[in-house]
Amino acid sequence: MTPDRPASLRPGPGPMTPHTFIVWVEDRPGVLNRIVTLFRRRAYNIDSLTVGRTEKPGVSRITLVAQADNHTARHLEANLYKIVDVLAVEDVTSQASVIREMAFVKLTGKHRAEVMQLCEVFRARVVDLAPGAVTIEGTGSQEKIDGLIEALRPYGIIELVRTGAVAITRGLPEQGAEQGAAAPVALLPEPALTKAG
Repeated sequence: MTPDRPASLRPGPGPMTPHTFIVWVEDRPGVLNRIVTLFRRRAYNIDSLTVGRTEKPGVSRITLVAQADNHTARHLEANLYKIVDVLAVEDVTSQASVIREMAFVKLTGKHRAEVMQLCEVFRARVVDLAPGAVTIEGTGSQEKIDGLIEALRPYGIIELVRTGAVAITRGLPEQGAEQGAAAPVALLPEPALTKAG
């Protein structure tokens, strides 16, 4: 049973669609937990979550995908800004951006020729060949990875591991972006470095 959502975060009149958020945070313990807790408390499922370091020391970048209507997405973005250690938030759903996932698929080695042909079709590649198994790496959109997995399923998937989405906007950040839009990471404030102890 899903708990009641606060009135301001209940689904609005728009359709629920995947929204991709990029969140820049100070690289400190507990930040990811606070972000996940925000979604849990509001009873929203996170479809995809990836975290990694950026080109700026002390700053990590979170790419997060969740189902929401436009009204709810704006509220989630505003609430993310309230979390301590969050430096900037950007909903890139309607922006020109590149979004990719990666998957490793381990298969039985019985049908290697057919599997190699499928790799060519999906522009995937073999990353490991063992006597009883073959491991494929696929990179692309969610739809492409879904298609690759379904095409490989009849050949006996032994193991599957899949990353969440990573996203980056195309081109350079616009000068004079509308107020409230995320600052380019180069313009983010320096994170406060604190000594442990």
